[in-house]
Amino acid sequence: MTERMTPFELMEKLISFPTVSRETNIPLIDWVADYLSSHGIESHRYIDPDQPKHALIAHVGPWEEGALVLSGHTDVVPIDGQPWETDPFTVTERDGRYYGRGTCDMKGFDALAIWTLVEAHYAEVKRPLQIALSFDEEIGCTGAPPMIQAMQGVVPKGSAVIVGEPSTMQAVTGHKGGIGFNTHLVGFEVHSSLLHTGVNAIMAGAKLIEWANDVNSDNMAAKPTETAAMFDPPFTTAHVGVIEGGTAHNITAKDCKFAMDFRVLPGEDKDKWGTAYLKKVREVEKQMQDVVPETYIETSTRFDVPALQPEKDGEAEQIVRQITGDNASHKVSYGTEAGQFQEAGYSAVICGPGDIAQAHQPNEFIDVAQFEAGHAFMRKLLTRLQG
Repeated sequence: MTERMTPFELMEKLISFPTVSRETNIPLIDWVADYLSSHGIESHRYIDPDQPKHALIAHVGPWEEGALVLSGHTDVVPIDGQPWETDPFTVTERDGRYYGRGTCDMKGFDALAIWTLVEAHYAEVKRPLQIALSFDEEIGCTGAPPMIQAMQGVVPKGSAVIVGEPSTMQAVTGHKGGIGFNTHLVGFEVHSSLLHTGVNAIMAGAKLIEWANDVNSDNMAAKPTETAAMFDPPFTTAHVGVIEGGTAHNITAKDCKFAMDFRVLPGEDKDKWGTAYLKKVREVEKQMQDVVPETYIETSTRFDVPALQPEKDGEAEQIVRQITGDNASHKVSYGTEAGQFQEAGYSAVICGPGDIAQAHQPNEFIDVAQFEAGHAFMRKLLTRLQG
């Protein structure tokens, strides 16, 4: 593999690996490592001790601190039940769009990052460049923190990170944080005609979900702060997206399982929302145990993602703005790994090709023009690294 592949060819190859979060990403990482090695670039891995997942880190240019880091994740969301019109794991060009799972979120950017790293190697850039390819971003950004920790001492510490989530090549300088809890209510089964002698886990769980509805109503009614007004919606939200449980319509449900997730504004303490939820859990659990003492509620942290705080004169933001010419203020409500890099001492910004509205959708696509805009950005970045 000595040929230098184009960004499109790299994207085609990355898309061909079905790296849905529940599956391994090792074949993709193996391929990237081999491709970089064929161009004389050494890569390093973080190997997850509990599952077949790897992260990849690579460095080119002077072996010194202060690198610019291009950060992307390698996992994609499932295609189950989605009405795809093309093969999700083959890039299909049609009507000015590239279709395929991950074209937008975010293997299109990953391909551009790999291309840039190889080109920077051959250009003998004066400022070092790194890439960091993570896993399990789509299930709560759980793969980035150990990867970031593993980077320290393996490659020189970088100073600025561009996280290439789809932002239509705009400089996004802030996003909400998040915290989520797996919740399992264990009730007591009786015939539904005698429901007062049992504990219906679903109906008890409904009390927690109704509490979340009340949280959202109260937050929506409050006057937004100056920071909150930058986001849509301008308040912290609580959400349950999937619920399961029960045996039959005439039996009080023994089990109820769901995840309670919070998207928290920068400046707010996400742990405060977690504490409030767990307090409500204990309240509902007591009500259950007042009827049947052996009933209970189990919770575990599902994810814990820090917000991306807008930086004053942030280096990463300045780099992106100088290349793109974008001087507008952009904030988003979804979470990314940018806040995790920021917590680790890096300046961070989000900038990548594609529109987040296409992420996770059937027939996911990236506009050809957006992909080309990303390529143009990387060419200008190379020039900057050479100077």
